Amino acid sequence: MGHDRLPWSSRRNCSRHTSCHTSSNGGDVRGSSPPGGHVNTMTDMQASQENTAYHWYVVGVLTFAYLVSFLDRQILALMVAPIQADLSLSDTQMSLLMGLAFSIFYVFMAVPLGRLADQTVRRNIIIGGVTLWSIMTAACGLAGTYLHLFLARMGVGIGEASLTPSATSMIADYFPPGVRGKALATYNAGVSLGTGLAMVFGGMVITYVSTSTRHSLPVIGSVAAWQYVFFLVALPGLLVVLLMLTVREPARQETSSATQNLSFGEVLTFLHGRRTIYVPLFLGMSVNTIVGYALFSWIPTSFARVHGWTMGDIGLGYGLIILATGPLGVFLAGSLIDKLHRAGQQSGELKVALLSIAICLPGVVYLPLAATGQAALMAMIPASIGPAMATASGSIAVINVTPNQIRGQTMALYLLTISLLGLSLGPTAVALLTDYVFRDPAMIDWSISCVVIASSLFSATMLWRCLQPFTEAVRETVN
Repeated sequence: MGHDRLPWSSRRNCSRHTSCHTSSNGGDVRGSSPPGGHVNTMTDMQASQENTAYHWYVVGVLTFAYLVSFLDRQILALMVAPIQADLSLSDTQMSLLMGLAFSIFYVFMAVPLGRLADQTVRRNIIIGGVTLWSIMTAACGLAGTYLHLFLARMGVGIGEASLTPSATSMIADYFPPGVRGKALATYNAGVSLGTGLAMVFGGMVITYVSTSTRHSLPVIGSVAAWQYVFFLVALPGLLVVLLMLTVREPARQETSSATQNLSFGEVLTFLHGRRTIYVPLFLGMSVNTIVGYALFSWIPTSFARVHGWTMGDIGLGYGLIILATGPLGVFLAGSLIDKLHRAGQQSGELKVALLSIAICLPGVVYLPLAATGQAALMAMIPASIGPAMATASGSIAVINVTPNQIRGQTMALYLLTISLLGLSLGPTAVALLTDYVFRDPAMIDWSISCVVIASSLFSATMLWRCLQPFTEAVRETVN
């Protein structure tokens, strides 16, 4: 294979973790490498002894950060009606706030922030990002026009782009491949936990603040109920910053002194050498992400329009389902992937992703056929488990098939593609079908179903094509 000739070929990056030496001030401490690019080595058994409670504490803090990021990101889905009423917006305009506005800078900042994650102190990158997105979430509460809200959502995207490249790179340095799946799956549970809490907490808050059309804040003055909610959900970011100050930077593992400070062009050359893996993997998982964003963005509005539910009822019902099924999905995915790897199944990540599609589809097919809101809510159980499994599988696949020293940048490129396709198209594809094809706001459940089915089938095709080259690449790394 052509990529074997590259200096950072996975053949030279297949060693296992050394102990995670860290500095007390959180500084970056790299594993030492003897002259000539010799790689530090450690068996999985030795590395597993280093999986202390502190390592899992770090995973917990990073997961909480991911939870808060999705709380700030997804709270908008519960406030479609009041924002539309105040700012006179269509479904398509709202979808751009949920998708495109957030993803514009999320996409463009992901790569440079990923490169920073490969070269600098990742903990500090996360602290800066959390601070920024919390400030910009509060800025959404000051918005009085569509443009103002659009720009504030762009700022939230810039901040949140800093998290996952650094977080997943840190977790990979704390855990060897044999248990890395569970650790990364735990982190990915933040997606479902954050979205679920956005629904439950948001529903309760909206019910409470809706008792009055205006609320008074110190210094700021009178704000609408939906603006008040943005200020409330910005507060947990302060706690994340404090917790991140207790996290130490881990030593970088599975790396060589001969492959430090690779340029972005060299990273692209490596990925191009493995294009039979990365193209279908990135494309398949990105299109699959459309499923989650289509559901999370529009299911609350669907239940309100089709079944007449209040936002409080929707937030509680749908939120509890996401809170229960989301962690179940990611932990199931992580456990299955680890089990398949221990059994010698090197493409476990992709097989679990394909399984997730099969689990999701029945509920989505039934959604527009459900006669009652309760029946539609039950359909959301498998439809929520599937995307959670896929989210975990995708990030684990990227981490396990990529050498350490370019994981941050590769994960950033992965986030770029899932943002361009999943985050940008998921909410907007549903809105476009509702506004311009069905031309009926009450047909939104059919729009959701059509988008999810088409995306799932395309994703399954791409992932199936990726199976063989992915298996060969992971086997090469292990050997």
